[in-house]
Amino acid sequence: MLPEDRSCYVGLSKCYLLMGNPEMALNEAENSLKGDKSYFEGLYQKAEALYYMGEFEFAKVCYHGGLKIRPEIQKFRVGIQKAQEAIENATGSPSSVKLKNKGDLSFFQKDDEVRESNGSGGIMRSTENETKRVFGEFYDDKKYLEDLLKDKGDFLFYIIYTNQKGESLHNIIKGSLNYIETCTEFRNNEKPIAVQKVGKSSHKVTRPKSSSTANLHLLFSAPPPELLCGNAKASLKKAEELMKTVQTWSPKDVPDKNECLEMLHRCIGNAHFELGDTDKALDHYRKDLELADKLHEDRSRALDRLGRVHAQMGQFEQAIEWWVNE
Repeated sequence: MLPEDRSCYVGLSKCYLLMGNPEMALNEAENSLKGDKSYFEGLYQKAEALYYMGEFEFAKVCYHGGLKIRPEIQKFRVGIQKAQEAIENATGSPSSVKLKNKGDLSFFQKDDEVRESNGSGGIMRSTENETKRVFGEFYDDKKYLEDLLKDKGDFLFYIIYTNQKGESLHNIIKGSLNYIETCTEFRNNEKPIAVQKVGKSSHKVTRPKSSSTANLHLLFSAPPPELLCGNAKASLKKAEELMKTVQTWSPKDVPDKNECLEMLHRCIGNAHFELGDTDKALDHYRKDLELADKLHEDRSRALDRLGRVHAQMGQFEQAIEWWVNE
């Protein structure tokens, strides 16, 4: 594996997640980001690893970072929503938290005075209703974090507490507030296609679709464990069962249906190739290539697989043609 081949690190990270080792998955995801912090696949994989480690807040930050780089990719929006739901399930909704007004916070008095002298400290200084309109879905998070900074009770905990990376919770809160303002400004400038609506009804509608897409995307985005262990027959059976399920989906309900189909054709082709059925392997690799073209994704892997199958069949001229196109 070449150090500059970022996709290999992402693939390893996906495999570690499927094996139930999110710590190693995080390590490989961070390796993929060493040369380029804006590599969105590595950023998404880092967010997934953090999510499965239970670091929901940091996962949400990474999902937001990926959405800022590639706002058209739906899986970052799904990640933000599932991370937010996990945070609320673990800590409760911000609106249900009652803050205490006691204790001494003189250490941060200057910071509070600067904040008051500068107004609200947000992107736009306006009324509360205007602030809600500007920040939208981020308003509750912003208000909750600002209240934490102003809370006079037991604040020593927020000063002393550090996470696994040695960052103090106070600095994390302030950094999160800055990030919320940056994301909101970006969203308002770019006007993305879909913006989450806040409210219980909207959550009820989107949760089934989002959770199914997110979970199945994790399953499809790397070869099944059976294939990694050399059990091609079990992998083929599982992939064919999933193919039947995915084909019943409506593209309206699952926007990345074609992406899942592409991954399944790749898995089925790999299994047939391992079992020596080159004709069926070719058929599924061709479908993988067709879907890659539709999705405007990298064609090189599909072309490489087609070339390898023709070489295995002794058809070297056809193999060379595929590899040249790669």
